[in-house]
Amino acid sequence: MRKIVAGLFMSLDGVVDSPASSPHEWTNTEMAEWMADGIAQADSVLLGARSYLLLAEFWRHQGNDLPMARFLNRSPKYVLSASVDTLDWQPAALIRGNLREELTTLKGQPGKNIQVPGSPRLVRWLLCNGLLDELRLAICPVVVGPGMRLFDEISKQITLTLMAAKTASNGVVVLTYQPARSNTRAAA
Repeated sequence: MRKIVAGLFMSLDGVVDSPASSPHEWTNTEMAEWMADGIAQADSVLLGARSYLLLAEFWRHQGNDLPMARFLNRSPKYVLSASVDTLDWQPAALIRGNLREELTTLKGQPGKNIQVPGSPRLVRWLLCNGLLDELRLAICPVVVGPGMRLFDEISKQITLTLMAAKTASNGVVVLTYQPARSNTRAAA
């Protein structure tokens, strides 16, 4: 069965949607290798509507010499949205209706991991609904103050198991977690 894997940059104070915790500021050779490893393990992308539109605006115009551009431009993109009707950045498909059922079916298809680059609201929803299989956080050594926090609005305890941890030379700590199986049973 395929896994849904999320990868996010996050500040020390938990902000995931701020220019100060942007991947561009913190990317070095080690971080590029970390991102390339995630790309190599995936063959499709899962996005919320807002992230789809923001990523399309930038990445569709980047050359395929950049590994992330090549991956995002060529990979099937599955977009969860009730508001977007047209997906110009192809290949792409809308996912609507019973999202749990649709994503479970998608995970059951042959293939590699389904990558969630960004989309913090979607990551939060996946985590709360027992559909996220792996959470990779790159914790940047900065406190940014205001901004969207990944775990805001979560109203129940979710237990995570640390699978890997490494520290890059720029001070970014990369943590890989798997949600505990008890979370999945409780959410089902």
